[in-house]
Amino acid sequence: MTTPIRRMSRRTPGWAKAVSAVVLVLVVFFAGIRLSVLPGLKDLFGTETHDRSGPALLQSIQDMSRYDAASGNFQVVVDLEKDTKFLPDAIRGSRTLYVGAGTVDAYVDLGKVGKDDVTVDDDRTSATLRLPHAALGRPALDPDRSYAVSKQRGLLNRLGDLFSDNPNSEQAVQKLAVRHIGETARQSGLTARAESNTTDMLEGLLHSLGFKVVHVTYGS
Repeated sequence: MTTPIRRMSRRTPGWAKAVSAVVLVLVVFFAGIRLSVLPGLKDLFGTETHDRSGPALLQSIQDMSRYDAASGNFQVVVDLEKDTKFLPDAIRGSRTLYVGAGTVDAYVDLGKVGKDDVTVDDDRTSATLRLPHAALGRPALDPDRSYAVSKQRGLLNRLGDLFSDNPNSEQAVQKLAVRHIGETARQSGLTARAESNTTDMLEGLLHSLGFKVVHVTYGS
């Protein structure tokens, strides 16, 4: 009589199952916090913020000779999408909707005015000034009025955020916001307003000094 051979099943040791379960729980736990799947877990530990920054250091001082004659307030909605070839957005890709608000100043650099650019008649009743054209300053993004409306990230992007030092960086959309605001400022007529305001300021100043006729022109 032949005795059937019983196949011994390969069973996973109990300790290995326990370790796997603990690892799985930790992965879900931290992923839930980072991916905002379990938003209540953040408050569970009573998170506190401490500012341990050192004092700011003065690196240089620069004398200013420009007259800030006008300032424009701008707002732009940035829609930045990054795709990966051959992979769906749900796997790898991101899309950020960002509202950027900032200001741009228009100024006239009075430091470029030379002695030949100012003409005064003999009886000091008439003056002619030739000034450089108004220019635009760099757009300044206002962090209090700028914010991300929505962020969509693929699975691989989210997993990468778990090991990233700066997972929620908005540097790319902020740069785009600054660029678009600057482009709009150049087409807004802000420099023309600055030249008009500068003319009004100089005419009022020179009239108060006794000049009856004041001519202000602009050129390179």
